[in-house]
Amino acid sequence: MTSAPHIAVLDDEVDITLLLANYLQGHGYRVTQIHDGAALRSLMAADPADLVLLDLGLPGEDGFSIARHVRENWRCGLVIVTGRGDPVDKVVGLEVGADDYVTKPFDLRELAARVKAVLRRLTPDASAAAAAPTPPERLRFAGWRLDTAARSLSNAQGEAVALTTGEFDLLCAFARHPGRVLSRDFLLEQTRGREAAPFDRTIDVQVGRLRKKIEANADDPQLIKSVRGAGYILVPPVTHG
Repeated sequence: MTSAPHIAVLDDEVDITLLLANYLQGHGYRVTQIHDGAALRSLMAADPADLVLLDLGLPGEDGFSIARHVRENWRCGLVIVTGRGDPVDKVVGLEVGADDYVTKPFDLRELAARVKAVLRRLTPDASAAAAAPTPPERLRFAGWRLDTAARSLSNAQGEAVALTTGEFDLLCAFARHPGRVLSRDFLLEQTRGREAAPFDRTIDVQVGRLRKKIEANADDPQLIKSVRGAGYILVPPVTHG
């Protein structure tokens, strides 16, 4: 990632993209304004963005399909910014791989903070790393191998399993605290740098997606178990190396 992270703002409303571009440029970001999915695909092929701000209500193409395409083809941050406030839409957005979901109308300062948090998770701040260095970890549990330096997960056969940024950060939080019940607030702080809002299902959705990738049977999870009224726990022991 360059010294000026590149953000693509995709919205069919020109005034919205202009508002976001002006505000984010004032915070040191390089911003490209685009207005349809085809333009986004062309941009990502020629000058990939570090993070995409995506509206769902686009004419001619479903925003969820664009989000899925971005997640499947590029390793970048993805924040959905939309007028759809229905909890079902938020769940679907997170399930297709969005790192965060912001509803309109939004506070520009909050949106900028969420953008910064997603970018920070993608590329840890060098000054913070120098002040408090965290050595790379290779964590093993139940046949899985988690490499924090390479940000990779592989199974017992050595086959890599693709994780989104949010899924990887969530699994790291579990693997660093095995055998402990972790609250939703704690997990949200560890993975997204913010506290949970009332009825926030972000962590529940992420856990559900993670279970589908690491559990033998996601409907009967044995690795990440729910603790009613308290949160979640990674059951198997974790070893280093």
